[in-house]
Amino acid sequence: MKNIFKFGLLALMVPLLVTSCEPQEFDDYDLGAVPQSEQLSFSVSPKADQPNVITFTNSSDRPGIATWEFGNGATGKGQSASSEYPFAGSYDVTMTLVTDGGFTTTTKTIEVAEDDLSLLQNPLYTALTGGADNAEGKTWVFDQYHAGHFGIGPADQFSASWWEAAPMDKDETSLYTQKFTFKQVGVELIWENNGFIYTNQPGVDALASKGYTNASATPDGDFDVEYAPNESYNFSLVTSDSTLILSDGAFIGFYTGGSQYKILSISENVMYLRAQSVVEPGNAWYFRLIPEELNVEPEEPELPLEANPLSEDFESEISSVVFATEAMGDRTNAHYQNPAPFNGNTSDYVYLYEKKAGEFYSNISYVAGDYKFDLSTQNKISLQVFIPSYNDYTTENNVAGEWIANNQLQASIAVKLQNNDLGGSAWETQTEILETGLETGKWIELTFDFSSVAEREDYNKIVIQFGTEGHDGGGIFFFDDFEFHE
Repeated sequence: MKNIFKFGLLALMVPLLVTSCEPQEFDDYDLGAVPQSEQLSFSVSPKADQPNVITFTNSSDRPGIATWEFGNGATGKGQSASSEYPFAGSYDVTMTLVTDGGFTTTTKTIEVAEDDLSLLQNPLYTALTGGADNAEGKTWVFDQYHAGHFGIGPADQFSASWWEAAPMDKDETSLYTQKFTFKQVGVELIWENNGFIYTNQPGVDALASKGYTNASATPDGDFDVEYAPNESYNFSLVTSDSTLILSDGAFIGFYTGGSQYKILSISENVMYLRAQSVVEPGNAWYFRLIPEELNVEPEEPELPLEANPLSEDFESEISSVVFATEAMGDRTNAHYQNPAPFNGNTSDYVYLYEKKAGEFYSNISYVAGDYKFDLSTQNKISLQVFIPSYNDYTTENNVAGEWIANNQLQASIAVKLQNNDLGGSAWETQTEILETGLETGKWIELTFDFSSVAEREDYNKIVIQFGTEGHDGGGIFFFDDFEFHE
């Protein structure tokens, strides 16, 4: 088997290497001349008892920062770095040295004389491929029926904190047609995709520059792009830091511009990957995959429809109706002394709601865990509200995006019914009633009538939101005598 892996990423990496170096890394040197290739050198040191594990050490005449491409798909950084070569073959190892005057590269071809399959006897390889005895390999697909099988977060974090897909959220795209079969023998990857891959606008633009120009918008957002995989690929695992590297530009179904994935967790039945986006450097994407044979739509019991009246006056320190909080201020309190015990509300305690400054979507919510709302008989929500006059209703605040029309705190309250089963996408099918322009400095009794959606049988969540959403202005509000009734 031929095991020479050549990658065309160096031209893209070098400018990043230069711009990503911290200024203090060059504090000891004056700006000098661009290094010459003859000034660069590195040593190759196979491990004494395991010659297929090789350490590379920078021995250049010029001081600088060394980065490495090991020829097997793995990369490294530092004066000394190691890599594993399970299979015999020729490998081109490239060192790039960034100095005070610029950068250059040098490459050596190393020969690995014999296979060392013991390097594949690692739990990562076994979990990924099913082991050396599994000649057919192990086929992974997106866990489409599980919430969070696809998501995005900031590049400097390790969670999909910005958005996660609900079950079947991308059913009308090519994402769920992607299949990845990993075989330990030959470290081979077979990728099947029915001729299309899924990506967003930056991915479409990057693929177009590579000649993949047939893109079409999908009903579930973003784009499918015509893309035929190679007959087969290779892969490598950097077991020291759980990195999966695919050869020849292969990627896990959603194009981010790279072929390298961090395995955040892996077991016999679930693999969770993180991809640092190349086309969107500020983003990281997350993929949850499972073996193909486990990708079966679950038979979830249908929740019954029930008309269960809810009532809470907040007089007790232990509430019978417990509201969960999302991005709320620290002053939020479900048992707070009534700030204005007059104008028809002389109760001792009320709910203090603090819309947190700096947050776009503060709210509180109640979820019926084991039933859906029977709105045919119970469809009204009543409560008393007190809108303080001392809130700042004039400052123009930051907004979550250009789609937000209002940037000021409002004397308002919105009540929403949602399907909690949809997770982060619950807002897409919600019904919202907004009361705005409310009088300040007095208690007001409001009723939100949802009889217009009495036929809906999917709602099991009530959301309460003061001040309007989408801007980061903060404010204090109060409400009392919450009721969900006929």
